[in-house]
Amino acid sequence: MRKRFLRLLPGFLVLLLWPLGIAAKKPRAPPGCAPWCPRNSVCINAIACRCHPGFSSWSGEIITSPVDSCDDINECEPPLAVSCGKFADCQNVDGSHYCTCSPGYGLVSGATTFRNESENTCQDVDECSSRQHRCHNSTACINTVGSYRCRCRRGWTPLPGFQDNQNTTVCEEMSFPTWTPPPGIQSQCLSGFFERVQDLRRRFTPASAQDTVQDLIQSVDELLKAPGDLETLALPDRHHTVTHLLSGLEEVLRTLAKAMPGASFTYQSPAGTELSLVIQEQGHGNVTLGQSHARMLLDWAVAAGSAGSGPAVAGILSNPNMQKLLANASLELDPERQAKLEETHESPLYGVQWRLLSAVNSVFLSNTNTTKLDPKVTFAFSHPPEKPGTRQELICAFWKGADDGGGHWATSGCWTLGSWNNSTTCQCSHLSSFAVLMAHYDVQLSLCLFLAHLLFLTAMDRTEIQVLCSVIAGALHYLYLASFTWMLLAGLHLFLTARNLTVVNYSSVSRFMKKLMFPVGYGVPAVIVAISAASRPDLYGTPTRCWLRSESGFIWGFLGPVCAIFSVNLAFFLMTLWILKSRLSLLNSDVSTLQNTRMLTFKATAQLFILGCTWCLGILQVGPAAHVMAYFFTIINSLQGVSIFLVYCLLSQQVREQYGKWLKRVRKTKADSETFTLSSRTMSDASRPFMVN
Repeated sequence: MRKRFLRLLPGFLVLLLWPLGIAAKKPRAPPGCAPWCPRNSVCINAIACRCHPGFSSWSGEIITSPVDSCDDINECEPPLAVSCGKFADCQNVDGSHYCTCSPGYGLVSGATTFRNESENTCQDVDECSSRQHRCHNSTACINTVGSYRCRCRRGWTPLPGFQDNQNTTVCEEMSFPTWTPPPGIQSQCLSGFFERVQDLRRRFTPASAQDTVQDLIQSVDELLKAPGDLETLALPDRHHTVTHLLSGLEEVLRTLAKAMPGASFTYQSPAGTELSLVIQEQGHGNVTLGQSHARMLLDWAVAAGSAGSGPAVAGILSNPNMQKLLANASLELDPERQAKLEETHESPLYGVQWRLLSAVNSVFLSNTNTTKLDPKVTFAFSHPPEKPGTRQELICAFWKGADDGGGHWATSGCWTLGSWNNSTTCQCSHLSSFAVLMAHYDVQLSLCLFLAHLLFLTAMDRTEIQVLCSVIAGALHYLYLASFTWMLLAGLHLFLTARNLTVVNYSSVSRFMKKLMFPVGYGVPAVIVAISAASRPDLYGTPTRCWLRSESGFIWGFLGPVCAIFSVNLAFFLMTLWILKSRLSLLNSDVSTLQNTRMLTFKATAQLFILGCTWCLGILQVGPAAHVMAYFFTIINSLQGVSIFLVYCLLSQQVREQYGKWLKRVRKTKADSETFTLSSRTMSDASRPFMVN
């Protein structure tokens, strides 16, 4: 037992002496200092310690408690928040701090750290020239302030899944866009054209983009100069082809332009087609482009859009050879323009005939969101000198594609600013294919009524030759029936316009009326007259006047349709007035379309009673009261012109404005004449010799 204890004794001695050895190694505090000063501090005296610079305790700089400690001060956070200056960041360390330039920036001296804002010389580092970028070899490095981006090279596009202008962008060579024939169109000429397009697509390389564009334009010219069987297509198919050609050309040219080597490109084909392109990596301000057919002014921010792949592109293709394919296309006026024209011509417009004056100018940008542009784009289109005649107007129109693939001319979103010599200036809030049209507005009611009254005044009493008198009676029968039929269409048009006014759905009204107006307006009276003439031709013409006889009720071949039209029109007008009162009373009274429709309704109602009441009195010329009704009939007929003048002239704002302009011109001419006379007298007096009595 004693031996075992002796063996364990050295181990116990080691355990007892080990703390004493550690205590012997710890440096002793100087005499008069507190032995408990914590780390990162220095002794002041026997009862206090001070934290090193960059450290502090909860009780302050001086420590008097053995349980206190000195902790690091973060100079990069409030309340100290050391300022390192622009493009720099503060970095905290134990007991101190330092400043470094932000990523993408470096000190002019090449050092990596500095102390404060006064030592800050941080500036942008060009990662591209210094080869510090990580751009793929299919892209070009573009230095930016504080960073860089990788953009596809000319003629290259991002791979699927990648975006352009990113640090990770990877690109592939650009390909010719897919462009196939329009479905359902059978045409050998069109098939031959798309075979040439596919051949261009197979041979395309980004380096040959310029030659490919020229070959494509020449192929389009060949198709349009000799359309062949395209001219025999039905109108919907022909206009479907136009829409497909215009949209496809825009897409192909927009794509191939990004592979062009220069900043701009112009080309004029042997057939007169012109192409103008502007391609810019970075641009600002306004840009003007175009050639002899058209010029365009737009803000470059509109062309670039919010974002895009590759350089920004703006282009205009002017083709003067599309008249054959565009023939007989319809023209849809915007609601405000149509209401204004109906106010000007004092009658609903049933048909708008147009004639193409300028080339068809297709405008395309790299920015494909061009439905509502701000600021608007201004165009100047060249065309042969043309002065609009009566009921004619130069208008800026665009080709509007339909949902079914067809298309037609439209004016919504475009305004004609003015015409000078052989140029018309337009402004549009969207982009498409534009042209200047000479529009002719048909006012059929006025035409029929004018011819009827003219024939009535000049040939009503030509009874010498029975056959001629019968022909005159038949012509009067037809013209007056046509006048009342067109008045029926006017009432129908107003009713449909008022019904659709809450949704501004003029297009449906316009399409319906265009299909209905001419067959009804001229066809129905022709059928009635043909039946009357075939059944009783001998009842046309009387011994005293060239009109319908009253025997056998033959006069009801005219009075019957007139009474029916008067009744139906009265119902249309009552319903129109009710709609305007009940359904449109909540709309803003300042809306121009509503105001014009109300005025047009009032005038058409007055027109209904001016014409209808006259013939109602004519119907009542029977029996004992025939002479009294004849007097009333004559008096109202004599006042018909006065009534029309009151309704359509004095109550027309535009006519009153025109009268005001005439009065101003007369006064100005009179004032100029008086000024000239006074000036002449003054000069005459001045030329006399001065004499002193």
